[in-house]
Amino acid sequence: MTAPVDAFVLGRVLADLYPLQSETLLEDVRTFERFVGGYGGNVGIGLARLGVRTAVLSGVGDDGHGRFIRKTLAAEGVETRWLVTNAVHRTALAFAELWPPDRFPLLAYRFPTCPDMELRPADLPWPELVAAALVYVSGTTLAQDPSRTTAMSVLAGRAGAGAGDRTTILDLDWRPGYWSRPEDYPTWMRVATGHADTLIGSEAEFEAAGLTTHEALAAGVRRIYLKRGPAGAAIVTAEGRLDVAGARVPVVNGLGAGDAFAAAVGWSLLRGDPPQRQIHLGNAAGAVVASRLACSAAMPSPDEVLALADTPR
Repeated sequence: MTAPVDAFVLGRVLADLYPLQSETLLEDVRTFERFVGGYGGNVGIGLARLGVRTAVLSGVGDDGHGRFIRKTLAAEGVETRWLVTNAVHRTALAFAELWPPDRFPLLAYRFPTCPDMELRPADLPWPELVAAALVYVSGTTLAQDPSRTTAMSVLAGRAGAGAGDRTTILDLDWRPGYWSRPEDYPTWMRVATGHADTLIGSEAEFEAAGLTTHEALAAGVRRIYLKRGPAGAAIVTAEGRLDVAGARVPVVNGLGAGDAFAAAVGWSLLRGDPPQRQIHLGNAAGAVVASRLACSAAMPSPDEVLALADTPR
């Protein structure tokens, strides 16, 4: 019998090509290393390494990159039953430049469409998805149809099932280069917010969405996790705001740190940790990944997260 899934992650998966030369323009890079990337790949592996039974809802092409992603996710313990293989479109790619500590431009190969943007409602396991303890929806799933319709169906379906003992996270995940019409982002984030009980985003992402924490709470969101990079993180609820300081590490690559934060927060929610502990663990996971080259391959173990979270500041 197949084990039940505790967490579903709806978001892009792709092959990340990271340069092995830091502070180098893309045209001058000599060698790259390939990793599983994208919100679905990073958060999915992040959760699995923390011991959460996780499935990724996304798509890959019928090509070598797609097979690499599927094999890597499965080896990490991520459920791939609902990772759709698209016979027409090729697996999405992203090439990065590394300019630590705070500039990491990406060149994405996704347009005019790619397998994860072609995911449809019929591709999803609806009974399991509605009942799952934890579901993540990445903001980039709303960039275009049919992915947009699929993401909204997940959010509405979860909201329509009632609160219960379940968490639905909308991660603002603002990537302007992944939207053919970036100006549509605020509209869709506001619509999606009305169906989520939890939001994750940086202050810049909330600004891009044209959304304040007060407005999100008024729309029915129960908790908001604010990522603040080296400054730490905050959780905002109707009862107020709680801030914690960041963990100090040497930054190698900031890409993926936010996804590690999201994974650790979800893990902590499932553990039943109090709010302050949730953002301490999220901070620690993000800091571990920022200190390493890769995104998904850098995701930490529980011992690594706990050790850094409990280091005196």
